Amino acid sequence: MELKSKAFERGGLIPAKYTCDGEDVSPPLNWSDTPAGTKSHAIISDDPDAPVGTWVHWVIWNIPASARALDENLPKSASLPNGAKQGTTDFRRIGYGGPCPPSGTHRYFFKLYALDTMLDLPASTTKKDLEKAMQGHILGQAELIGKYRRR
Repeated sequence: MELKSKAFERGGLIPAKYTCDGEDVSPPLNWSDTPAGTKSHAIISDDPDAPVGTWVHWVIWNIPASARALDENLPKSASLPNGAKQGTTDFRRIGYGGPCPPSGTHRYFFKLYALDTMLDLPASTTKKDLEKAMQGHILGQAELIGKYRRR
């Protein structure tokens, strides 16, 4: 599988639009080469460089198996029109929360998972809960890393 964004290059800088310095909207993502047997996709986005330990920016699952992209600026709601569900981030809210590092340049990992199942999880779901629910169901995964430093 390969995960990309038309908003930033692999290892490149994430535009301010997708951060707390801008509109704080989710970036557009697209992927290819989903494994046979995929029933849904999930994405976890986090920052391992945060001073308090890895900071979770996005938790989304039950993205349809037929999907190959997520549009920019997804609603910050528990359920999306395509059937996907969003969980709770370390900002203590549902939906995408963009990069907002207190100092220095941080790396932001967008991790895509192809799953052999749909997951029945509540909106209070965290990264830890999602990772536990995905155990034994991951058919493939891909990763996109972007960087950001505050102005």
